[in-house]
Amino acid sequence: MKIAGICFTQNGYHLLEKIEKILRQEDHDVCVAYKSRFSAKDHPEKLQEDLKEWVGKRFLDSDAVIFIGATGITVRTIAPYVKDKRQDPAVIVLDESGKFCIPLLSGHIGGANDLAVWLADRIHAVPVVTTATDINDIFAVDVYAKKNHMTLSNMTYAKEVSASLLSGYPVGFQSDFPVEGALPSGFVWEKDLGPEDPETVTLGVSVSPSYKNAHFDHCLWLIPKCITIGIGCRKGATSAQIADLVRDVLKENYLYPEALSRVATIDRKAEEPGLLQFCRELDLPMVTYTAEELNAAKGKFTPSKFVKDTTGVDNVCERCAMLAGNGEMIVKKTQKDGVTCACVLSDWRVSFE
Repeated sequence: MKIAGICFTQNGYHLLEKIEKILRQEDHDVCVAYKSRFSAKDHPEKLQEDLKEWVGKRFLDSDAVIFIGATGITVRTIAPYVKDKRQDPAVIVLDESGKFCIPLLSGHIGGANDLAVWLADRIHAVPVVTTATDINDIFAVDVYAKKNHMTLSNMTYAKEVSASLLSGYPVGFQSDFPVEGALPSGFVWEKDLGPEDPETVTLGVSVSPSYKNAHFDHCLWLIPKCITIGIGCRKGATSAQIADLVRDVLKENYLYPEALSRVATIDRKAEEPGLLQFCRELDLPMVTYTAEELNAAKGKFTPSKFVKDTTGVDNVCERCAMLAGNGEMIVKKTQKDGVTCACVLSDWRVSFE
């Protein structure tokens, strides 16, 4: 986790040094700075640039920013850069004496609440957590999604889910995957809803990589990274050509792009520039297999004599996807402009244990 820290007084500087040491012991990547009139010329961390410029950069390159100083200064400084709780870093404020540790921004998705509680425990401060679901011990769907590496389809519905649970109204639940453990308090299985319930239960959560079926009038999808895409391509295929086919395949099969977990291909394509760029643009890892490994893959695959003669294996995309995804083939070989694509849904579980 990349964490930045800023302080404004001599006492704040001593506290920041202590916090930096604690964070580095946990292998966090830490950068610290101070903006102050106190004498500390020998410290290289003294901030030479404008404070707001420094904060603007940290909003782009850091997971969390720790301010040691007044909450008002922090609010005024970060205000121009606050955009979206799915993108903003965690922001934490501590007084210079280290008595109180306040998660100010991105408490759930950004992890500010957890970081504040963790840090407060180590410096013997009081964590001041104000989010309603936390203080009322209510299931927080955004926290759950983050901890389980899922994407929320709609932040408005996520807020409505929290509001309904806080108000005591039931929220529907549906999952395309097996569920381990009992549903959190306030949730009702879709299958248990009677004919009269849709009038009162119009809001629900669906765990699925597909938006084809909205199980509730107002449906919040939790999208797990559970789909492996196998890619085959001719030499020189561009990133745009690969992306165009993948985009078409996902759209035609009502699949969320956020559900993609990895790209799989044959080893001879490991250095293909267009494929590498495609993976970078989508921030997806790439795994490769030899022809021998692909030939050993179990399943029914769409054969091609040309591909067999060229690569030594009768199908690249389907076999790669099956080996890497180790699940169910949900999209067979699709091709366009010298690129082939197949999708495998990995074995996945929802756990509330």
